[in-house]
Amino acid sequence: METYRRRTGERMTYELLAKRTGLARPTIESLASRDGYNTRLSTIEKVCRVLGCQPGDLLALTAPEDTQNENQ
Repeated sequence: METYRRRTGERMTYELLAKRTGLARPTIESLASRDGYNTRLSTIEKVCRVLGCQPGDLLALTAPEDTQNENQ
């Protein structure tokens, strides 16, 4: 949301994003704060449309913990 603010000059809050996407605020908060939160692609799509971004701007692919341990 910081990138959105820099790009548009508008401060996006969880409450405002929830209102614009039609999603519940707890869903927005879970997306932002819970690692491994399992969400629907339609939820990602709604957030991307409002923020004017691509899914890759929001998501990061990380290796599972057991794979990380094997590579060390």
